[in-house]
Amino acid sequence: MRGAVAVSTDLENLQVVQGAEKLTLYQFNTGQAKHYFCSVCGIYTFHSRRSTPTQYGVNASCIEGLSPFDFADVPVLEGRSHPKDRGGGPLTAGWLSYRANERT
Repeated sequence: MRGAVAVSTDLENLQVVQGAEKLTLYQFNTGQAKHYFCSVCGIYTFHSRRSTPTQYGVNASCIEGLSPFDFADVPVLEGRSHPKDRGGGPLTAGWLSYRANERT
């Protein structure tokens, strides 16, 4: 469970501008998806998608100027079964909502 807010981008739109030498590749199960993590701190950075091979899922926290708190509602995917293994799209288990504290 990585607990990251992931945004999508097409493969050609992702550019690692620094620290590429620190990325570690992890593959599991079918080996189709490629998950990249920082070898120093362990944060999940991005991954190529098995479900949509033309896209990357990118940790919003790794994009300069973007924060997980920029999203009011974030779907939480079930994550146990892969869409390609059951013939459908992702299963949404629920939603996380962010509301800023009102300032007095």
